[in-house]
Formats: sequence, C-alpha cells, structure tokens
Amino acid sequence: MPPAQTIALVDDDRNILTSVTMALEAEGFAVRTYNDGVEALRELTSQPVDVAILDIKMPRMDGMELLGRLRKQSQMPVIFLTSKDDEIDEVLGLRMGADDYITKPFSQRLLIERIRALLRRKELGQSPAAQATAAEAPITRGHLVLDPARHVCSWKGKEVSLTVTEFLLLKSLAQRPGMVKSRDNLMDAAYGEHVYVDDRTIDSHVKRLRKKFKAIDDEFAHIETLYGLGYRYRDK
Repeated sequence: MPPAQTIALVDDDRNILTSVTMALEAEGFAVRTYNDGVEALRELTSQPVDVAILDIKMPRMDGMELLGRLRKQSQMPVIFLTSKDDEIDEVLGLRMGADDYITKPFSQRLLIERIRALLRRKELGQSPAAQATAAEAPITRGHLVLDPARHVCSWKGKEVSLTVTEFLLLKSLAQRPGMVKSRDNLMDAAYGEHVYVDDRTIDSHVKRLRKKFKAIDDEFAHIETLYGLGYRYRDK
C-alpha cells in the first residue's frame, strides 16, 4: 500500500487547523500543521510535502513571504487561503507562484477537490492513466521546446522553470499555434473539467508565464491576449 500523501496546513487559526486536519485525514491524507510561517519554512525546507496550504495573513512571517522563500528551492504545489477582501493578495500570490487560492470561509469539500486536482497534475507521467502523456514527443515551436515526459521547458536553449499549472497552460496553447483558447479551455487543460477557477486565476498564470520568458528574452511576445476571447500562441 503506497504511503499517504502529505499535506502541510499553515494557519494561525487553530479552529481551521483542527477542522481541516480532520477532513483531510478522513480522506486518507497525512497532515502536518503549523501556526507560524517561520516554523513552517524551517520544516518544509528540510521535509517537503505533496501540497502546502498557506494562510496569507499570519504573524511573524505571512503567507506571501513564506511562499517567496519556498519558491527559491521548491516547486511544491501551493494553495493560498485568503479573505474575501484580499483580491490584490490573491492575484499577487498567483504571480509569485501559488498554484491556486480559496477564499474564506470555504467549503472543505472544495478544498479537498482542489488538492486532488493539484496532486493529479503533479503526478503527470507517473500513473498508468497518464502513460499517454508521458509518452508524448517534445513539442517544438520555433525557439520553444516543451518535453511533457520530463516536464522540461526551454526557450532559445535556456531552461524555463514552470509549475505544473503553467506547463499545462503553455502546452495547451503551443499544441495549436494560432488557435484562440478561451479561459474555459485553459481551465480544463490545467485544472480538469470538475474544478472551477475564475478568469482572474488564468490571467494571473499567463502573466507569470510571460514574466518568466521575458526574464530570458525581453522581446518574448508569443502569448497573445485577444480581449473578450482568450489567448493564443504565436510561433513566428
């Protein structure tokens, strides 16, 4: 029997730590809880987990700073917990490298579905159901090379470090250059058909993609926005 997948829950609200831990353990997950960002950083650096759930607003070290430090050494999937009035934090968090966010108060069932969606994407190429994906040949579009089997992306010969979400979005666009992909199309490509995220989440992921490519090539302009329609990849 495979070991339980481990979820880290970082929040200074003990009620959330207790209730969410019970819900996750009932689903078969192992859970490690932290009520302090400093402690969480120390532990997650030495013992990474399968998914980390971070509250944005915490004393000593908030979720934003914790995410920034984790991203220097790890691409573990991260979900932010945020308050209803923190739209700026949500978008900023996604740009910094969070994979998803959930607004408080939240449904525990929704949180579990989001976690499972991230785990499915993380395990691309590892499960029998994903063998077809693992067997895919690299996609080459001009200077862009995507290797789904190894989860490697490069531009002009330089590797671009992408999260699983970013990789799947880019792959969806690059597979059919010139074709417009709606935000709904991209949601399905990155999250699956049973998990809903709003348009702002997709937009933030695309902005992060562009930023990563521009860090290598300031003239990168191959992901085009078609206002009111969606996005497309231009390979020339």
